[in-house]
Amino acid sequence: MHPQEQINSYIAEQPEWQRRLLVRLRQLIHATDQEIEETWRWNAPSFDHDGIMLSLHAFKTCVSVWFHKGALLKDSHGLFKLTEKDEERGIRKFKLSEGEAINEKAFADLVKQAVKLNQAGTKLHDAKPARKALVVPPELESCLKKDEEAWEHWEKFNYSHKKEYVEWIDDAKQDETRKRRIAQALEMIREGVGKEDKHRV
Repeated sequence: MHPQEQINSYIAEQPEWQRRLLVRLRQLIHATDQEIEETWRWNAPSFDHDGIMLSLHAFKTCVSVWFHKGALLKDSHGLFKLTEKDEERGIRKFKLSEGEAINEKAFADLVKQAVKLNQAGTKLHDAKPARKALVVPPELESCLKKDEEAWEHWEKFNYSHKKEYVEWIDDAKQDETRKRRIAQALEMIREGVGKEDKHRV
């Protein structure tokens, strides 16, 4: 089936409120730049201009718009709702729920920017932002610095390994639980073991 037919069928299958949003978003995309091409990717309408640009997804409670190089777009109107997973991939998304209006000016501006990015040959890896600085619990850091072997392993751990320990300790609700986890963490770190290594193959 031709991509345009697949998209037509996809839109027709959605509830009326989602159909209206999808139809209007599609119109706005093509009104912004007539050279934007439609394709079918990840079981959803996708729009390309010199490469992948954005896609539309109908979920149970919303229509979600994905800009695949969104981290490089200037979101002046604050449409994007960022998750940590999206932050690492460079994707940016915004959602429209039933009864919610499209900010057409803001959306068109994002589409224009996305076109320019692709025309300039910007790659997705250029969109990845720097990671947030990891805040190590002071009690853990103090214990690590007093234990030369543990500190040496800690310094060699990658960001993800450190983050697993930090989140595990920060999630403790009681002081006793927190102290116990710090003690357990210190033992594992001294052995050069990541918090979730036992679950990895």
